Amino acid sequence: MSYSEQSLSERLADDIVEIIRSERLGPGDVLASSRELARRFDVTTPTVREALRRLEATGVVEFRHGSGTYVGPGIDRRLLANPHLPRSTRESVLELVEARLVVEPVIAAAAARTRVAEAVEELKAASANALHPPQESLRQSMHFHVALAAASGNALLRETVEALLHVRAREQIEIRHRYNDRLRDHAEHVEIFEAVRDGDVEAAERLTREHLTAIRDAIATAEFPEADR
Repeated sequence: MSYSEQSLSERLADDIVEIIRSERLGPGDVLASSRELARRFDVTTPTVREALRRLEATGVVEFRHGSGTYVGPGIDRRLLANPHLPRSTRESVLELVEARLVVEPVIAAAAARTRVAEAVEELKAASANALHPPQESLRQSMHFHVALAAASGNALLRETVEALLHVRAREQIEIRHRYNDRLRDHAEHVEIFEAVRDGDVEAAERLTREHLTAIRDAIATAEFPEADR
């Protein structure tokens, strides 16, 4: 591919994102076909497909075999995952937990202070995610800790937590596998939810910190592959 062709596909990817935003499309909404987009922008279909592949790599669009192209969950993300990251190690998983310990207790306090009604209801529903197997839980409508941030009413805080979990999705899966007492995980989530619901700022912050500290301790003592030691 020449430089000019590459630049064209990059610009076209930006134009497709603009269509998604201007038409107020969201995750799961169908996008125009490659042929329709090619006619709209007066370019070749292969160029459109190259632009769509760029967007697929960042989760902005999704290809569904036999169905078409859809808006993906990455359309609103500000931080993007590197699909070529090395496999997770104890150190990389601990790094994620430590980062979450810095930001999430304060976010929980903000959630208890603000208590956006609709988000608090989603937080209640998301508290049941812990009862599902790790892979299944990832398919729930909203991750508990993302819902917790949403209850703060600050969209940027919600995006920050969601992006952090997405960027380190492999490490998050490792956490779910190694902090595998689902009844305990669920009980701790319920306690955090109740503190937020009741507007108990101090309890929401403390319970979130204790929850993440327990996760960190579990990771620190868990078995990892020999090569990671």
